[in-house]
Amino acid sequence: MPEQEREFEIVVWGASGFTGRLTAEYLLAEHGASGGLRWAIAGRNREKLEALKDELAQETGSSTDALPILIGDSDDEASLVAMAGRSRVICSTVGPYAKYGSGLIKACAESGTAYCDLTGEVHWMQRMIEAHQDAAVASGARIVFNCGFDCIPSDIGAYFMQREMKRLHGEACSQIQLRVKGFSGGASGGTIASMLAMMDEAAVDPGVRRAMSEPYSLNPKDQQTGPDSAEGMAPSYDADFGEWTAPFVMAGINTKVVRRSNALLEYAYGKTFRYDEAVLMGSGVGGFAKAAATSVGSAATLGAMALGPLRRVAAGRLPQPGQGPSKEKREAGYFDLALRGVSDSGRVLHGRVRGDRDPGYGATSKMLGESALCLARDPLAVEGGLWTPASALGEALLARLPQAGVSFELED
Repeated sequence: MPEQEREFEIVVWGASGFTGRLTAEYLLAEHGASGGLRWAIAGRNREKLEALKDELAQETGSSTDALPILIGDSDDEASLVAMAGRSRVICSTVGPYAKYGSGLIKACAESGTAYCDLTGEVHWMQRMIEAHQDAAVASGARIVFNCGFDCIPSDIGAYFMQREMKRLHGEACSQIQLRVKGFSGGASGGTIASMLAMMDEAAVDPGVRRAMSEPYSLNPKDQQTGPDSAEGMAPSYDADFGEWTAPFVMAGINTKVVRRSNALLEYAYGKTFRYDEAVLMGSGVGGFAKAAATSVGSAATLGAMALGPLRRVAAGRLPQPGQGPSKEKREAGYFDLALRGVSDSGRVLHGRVRGDRDPGYGATSKMLGESALCLARDPLAVEGGLWTPASALGEALLARLPQAGVSFELED
């Protein structure tokens, strides 16, 4: 069915899950159920989706009577193909994606249907790129991973800094540093399940371990080298920011996506572009002590979770899929990220990325919703393929993100 004739602009797949519900709530609050946006909620359990409609109506004060429900199953290829054929964009919140997401990527790639999700599963993304890039190019399907806290603040933040350096000084940033100044928020069961599933695969598959550790593993096959090294686990003093730093838990995915964006943008950032992320911990002896404690704690947690028996014990005690932080915690959450870009000639720019909600869920659901709207409605420069947020959505998403409470600004 040609794109302009499709019944829906957006289908939220997995809408009864924790993040899916928040994404549906955001679209309902912004666009209603029968306004200008043609959208639907989808999943495998009709009773849960009907209950969700009632809950959304109570939460937002908007009628959901006209909101359509679609039924499908991640293991039922025919249902995925049918759903993909009815919508311009499938917005997927169903993880772990390596377990539940591959069939939907195939359906979208072959149906010419745009797609966005929240995955941070590097090994799965690598597999999907290899398996479905050609089909997506042929059909015109624009498939965009990482449309939440991982990795929009990093990827669009780097894009923003490059744009501003070129606008002001006519050259690219040869290096960008992202430093976490602060954030507050909780983890959902779905995210934890994805992390544990990835570690289960890494325990038995060296290819998964390589995808997770190699800094350019998401770049095109013949472009997987560059000046950056794998993320370190030790505390470090950052003279540019005047503080001690500790490893950032999201850096392992964010950095790879920023580097892939550079490659997909035909090295607009330069062949020798460098990018890294860390958490600012303060200056002096106190800053070092905090950085050291955080680094040791992160290393110990990763070491413990690498052991199957401990991982299984932890899985039973952590939040389960469908669970997540309360509305009060989401609304009290925030994130505050500092960016520093340097050009080859020594020009320096400082930027800031801020979000007004819990990064993992309150902000993520809104970023995902705006990414889906971007794919559904905005004129984009790219054709079919498997893309990053910056390489596919760039300027259009930058213009939309303030609506989602996410700001990108220069300082000084």
